Amino acid sequence: MPILYLTVMFSGAAVMVLELLGTRIIGPFYGVSLYVWASLIAVTLIALALGYFIGGYVADRFPAMRLSHVLLVAALGTAVIPLLTGPVLRLTDSLGLRGGAFTSALLLFTVPLTALAMVGPYVIKRATHDLNGVGTVAGSVYAVSTIGSVVGTLLLGFYLLPLFGTKTILIAVSLLLAALSAVMSWQERAQAGALAPATMAVFAAFGLWSSSGFAASGKSVEGFTVLSEAESLYGWVRVVDDERYGIRLMLSDASVISAVEKQLDRSVLDYQQILGLLPIFRQKATQALLIGLGGGHVARDLRSQGIETDTIEIDPAVADAAQRFFSFKPTGRFLVGDARYEIKQLDRHYDLIIHDCFTGGTEPIHLLTQEMLGHLRELLAEEGVLALNYVGFRTGDGAEAVAAVYRTLKSLFPHVRTFTTDPTDFTDFVLLASGAPLDLEYYRDDPRVSWLMQHEHHLQDTGGFIITDDYNPLERLQTRKAEAYRTIFMERIAFDLLLR
Repeated sequence: MPILYLTVMFSGAAVMVLELLGTRIIGPFYGVSLYVWASLIAVTLIALALGYFIGGYVADRFPAMRLSHVLLVAALGTAVIPLLTGPVLRLTDSLGLRGGAFTSALLLFTVPLTALAMVGPYVIKRATHDLNGVGTVAGSVYAVSTIGSVVGTLLLGFYLLPLFGTKTILIAVSLLLAALSAVMSWQERAQAGALAPATMAVFAAFGLWSSSGFAASGKSVEGFTVLSEAESLYGWVRVVDDERYGIRLMLSDASVISAVEKQLDRSVLDYQQILGLLPIFRQKATQALLIGLGGGHVARDLRSQGIETDTIEIDPAVADAAQRFFSFKPTGRFLVGDARYEIKQLDRHYDLIIHDCFTGGTEPIHLLTQEMLGHLRELLAEEGVLALNYVGFRTGDGAEAVAAVYRTLKSLFPHVRTFTTDPTDFTDFVLLASGAPLDLEYYRDDPRVSWLMQHEHHLQDTGGFIITDDYNPLERLQTRKAEAYRTIFMERIAFDLLLR
């Protein structure tokens, strides 16, 4: 029957929608990293395996459990995800980055995903009339379910998520599942007069709740004032005033990507002090490229020194917040997109290129490969300087990642110098690379240069490995960093700010 295949298609779409939305639900707390993705994929596969088995077993042995009941469980399980998110994240916080991400995904998504996986076996049972056609029916059901998954993935990524919030989409999915449950209930002629109206009444209440602001945001926490928030394909971006210290923050999920002292309108991120000194190395610099906008403070510093800056920022929500709340005004081309693509469209050479991409405790690893950095070298003027900010450790687990970034730069540039913001083990490393010498001795009497030389850190050429598109284990090597950053973040940002 068409309604059965429609149900299968929608259940397949719902599975992918829930899996993808998981990063928007867990990401603001644990960051959007490989570990969050791995947790969600693993939980989805566990739930599918359980659902396929339980669905087949129950369909054969318990005729009182009908397809309408399965859809109702899926609808309820989806509807309560926003209600359970806060308690679950609090419960799993003590488990750390990997354990917490996996456990929270398991607790939030197992029930609805398992119920959705049960739909396939139920439909096969209902649609099979004789054994001669069971193979065709089974193949058709899983083919239709897969098509639904494809449609759900594209619909969510291309249209729904950019237009609606995560909670709105979850409530909409639960309402549609409830509607399918009511239709199935009517078809099955099981409690047709009671189940369908009751089901629709429950989810009408959820619908009214969402339309009255349940899906909208806008809460503030003691000591913090939320000025703006927007959900994009890349994260949950908020502008928050920390009233305790007079600091305005831009948060992307569980990461601070900009922090400014409101009274002086000055960045409080120390590594940007080093970046602001780049023109010392190239006194005649007039053109710069900034990859990773944040609040736009680096571009503002360069503008004050007469340097026009082209900017590339992947997240449109970050680009908008920088202009609205951090006084950023483009002085050159203002590009919104992934740097790996956007740099190939550029047709000019730059005196300075600043690579400042950091979020959720990690850097996007595809932006640190030899191929990517090689493209940036091609965009540099003859004596241009590339500055790369990388957060890492001086010693121990994770120090190899810093050494790898340094060695990758050394494979492309004959001159590389490294500076750190703090003498602590966990700090910002600002690596400067150029085809020409990076001399500071001539300006030694300048107090800014004296400060900079005191922060120089010498790395050995023999450490690390060359990062390439083919061989890039940085995600694993950044685990300690992500956990250390999250610890610092949780100490400084109110827990409730991470809950939607």
